[in-house]
Amino acid sequence: MEPVNLKRLAKELNLAISTVSRALRDSYDISPETKKRVFELAQQLNYEPNPYASSLRKQKSRTIAVVIPEVANNFFSLAINGIESIAQEKGYHVLIYLTHEDFQKEVSITRHLQSGRVDGILMSVSANTEDTSHIVELHNKGVPIIFFDRVCDAIDTSRITTDDYDSGFKATEHLIQSGCKQIAYLSFSQHLSITNKRMRGYLEALEHYNIKPDRKLIIQCSNDNGESYPVLRKLLTGKKRPDGIFASVEKLAIASYHVCEELKISIPKDIKVISFSNLETASLLNPSLTTITQPAFDIGKKAASVLFRLLEKNKPAYGSETIVLNSALIPRESTRK
Repeated sequence: MEPVNLKRLAKELNLAISTVSRALRDSYDISPETKKRVFELAQQLNYEPNPYASSLRKQKSRTIAVVIPEVANNFFSLAINGIESIAQEKGYHVLIYLTHEDFQKEVSITRHLQSGRVDGILMSVSANTEDTSHIVELHNKGVPIIFFDRVCDAIDTSRITTDDYDSGFKATEHLIQSGCKQIAYLSFSQHLSITNKRMRGYLEALEHYNIKPDRKLIIQCSNDNGESYPVLRKLLTGKKRPDGIFASVEKLAIASYHVCEELKISIPKDIKVISFSNLETASLLNPSLTTITQPAFDIGKKAASVLFRLLEKNKPAYGSETIVLNSALIPRESTRK
């Protein structure tokens, strides 16, 4: 007698083996009528799933992946804490993958994650990611992906971000109200949506206060301090030295502090500095750094909550939901009048 397995069930029901398998897993994409037929025949024939085979197909890994550019940035460290607070509640493990702002490394990680070793992915894209086809490919495999902070617009899924445009406007406004008229914007990526939104806020604040934007003051830096230092030295020794610096990431604010110290430029007397930063020691710097502080822990927590909501419904991450959390501008000595 032919053994009672998926192949026999599929043959008798005139269905594909994959359809029968998904019906037995109560998958969302199989109709109730088909599920009923499959369950009734399985019961009638006393079908018993192979525990070894089904463990590979059916069981969840109870693991999620977090793909981030770096951990040196305090934002990501805090976001991971928020993610883990939810994962632990749900009894899940968290695997951290670092791209080190390297596009090829990010591609390699996404290919690795196609193997099904994780149930879902929380991701913040690399600064050098321009082509997102590798992420689209991973998403098309049915792996739920939720983006936080640095998002990918090519995929219809949920995103958890902060009010980058509004914060960019307020940061620039704060420098203007502190007396600055020549404000440099330090960027380190032309591809990231967060950088572009912050820059748009910067440009519109200048226009709002009738300050003509100067494209020479939009400075493209690098994630590598060795490459950023010469760029900043050139900026701060030029004829039109800025009187204010708006750093889009904390690494560039710290680099600015080092270059100002080297060139004997006084902060805030000669130049004022503000930065997006979750640096816990910002208040201890000399002078203390004025920051736009993002709710990093809450962003991580919210991203994980959205992902687990999808996992519990057993659905892929289709349908976009953008959740925006507010950042806080914390004035300190670096922008004092």
